[in-house]
Formats: sequence, C-alpha cells, structure tokens
Amino acid sequence: MTIEERAKKAVELKTTGGYNCSQAVTAALADQTSLTEEQLKQLTAGFCAGMGNLEATCGALIGAGMITGLKTEGKGTLQKTKQLQETFRDRCGAIQCRELKTLIDGKPLCACEECVRNAVLIYGEVMGEE
Repeated sequence: MTIEERAKKAVELKTTGGYNCSQAVTAALADQTSLTEEQLKQLTAGFCAGMGNLEATCGALIGAGMITGLKTEGKGTLQKTKQLQETFRDRCGAIQCRELKTLIDGKPLCACEECVRNAVLIYGEVMGEE
C-alpha cells in the first residue's frame, strides 16, 4: 500500500465515525509496527481532540509520532518526531488542536480530516515511505 493509499484509508476511518484522529492515523500505518490495528486503536483511544480533549497537540500528529517510535524502535525517534512536528506546522499552520480548529472565514485552519491526511503523508516523507 502506498503512503497516498494509507492517507486515504486514514481519512476514511476518521470520517466513518469509528476512529478518532489518532486511531485513524495509527490504523492506517499499523503494518509499520508489530502491533495489530486493534491494539493500536486501544492504545490511542484517549489521544483525540488535542491530547485527550485538552485541545493541545493534534491527535493525528501524536499517532504519527507513536508509529515513528515503534518503527525506529526508539532510536533517533526524537529527531524524527521533531521533523514530523515542524513539517506538520508548516503544512497545517499549527500543531495545537485548538489552533487548527480556529475558524477563519467560517472554515477551520485545518480540518480534522486534513490533519489526519497530512499526518500520514508527513510520516511517509520523514520515514522515507512511498
């Protein structure tokens, strides 16, 4: 599956209502880890709406960071997650859920579905996945 297909899957999972933003990202990238999609769904259940409904760090970005940690086995993860955050901020305009949901001309700065899509695509870029 290409990174574009993974991003599409993540958006579909998010929009069906059965997955939060963090769960959608980790589920779409589950085969990058030794965990099952269901285990990742359980692990990330509390990381929606900005770090557990605090409107802090975007759950989609947290999900991508978790997969990065599993993929790198903790080696060089900090550098990779910093790249994820910087690229996400550049592309989406912020990393805080509160700011991403701020309405500008009646539209959010970056809608949840776009945050999910971008988190997966940026993970692919940072990790060299196509």
